[in-house]
Amino acid sequence: MNKAFVKESDSDDDDLDAGAPPIPAGTKNYMTPQGHKRMKEELLRLIDVERPEVVRVVSWAASNGDRSENGDYIYGKRRLREIDRRIRFLTKRLDLAEVVDPSVHHGSDQVFFGATITYENQAGEEHTVTIVGIDELDPLNGKISWISPVARALTKARAGDSVVLKTPSGMDELTILEVSYPAP
Repeated sequence: MNKAFVKESDSDDDDLDAGAPPIPAGTKNYMTPQGHKRMKEELLRLIDVERPEVVRVVSWAASNGDRSENGDYIYGKRRLREIDRRIRFLTKRLDLAEVVDPSVHHGSDQVFFGATITYENQAGEEHTVTIVGIDELDPLNGKISWISPVARALTKARAGDSVVLKTPSGMDELTILEVSYPAP
């Protein structure tokens, strides 16, 4: 089919997942073992289960004849492109991944990648966050990326230390109450 009739580009920009932040230049894609395992499982599920099922549906729909008004064919092809895009994204992220096991710091009171930190801000509000990889972040569940301003401010500090966090509304002082790591 001629590219003039297809709304697709030749660029690699479509490999970027819209919801995932880019990896900072010159750094590695740090991940916890659990995050790496989840991404790998998603990749294998897409390759081994979802893609073959969609290919089967598209093949069946194509054999029915007129493809211009064949919803199974049109939406199947669209879903196939989405799956392929996600496979490329996951493959690239996993290739760049550096798995860091936070349990090696078990018992330490210093903040590193994988730490779960309870801190208090100047307003007296307590927050508990876990520093994880870019692809694992879930702020609503207290998982923040290691490149986030809060994680950068807390990194290398110890329990009992106070650190300064620059926020849009000014400076905030965070006091680290507790630092913990998963058991080995």
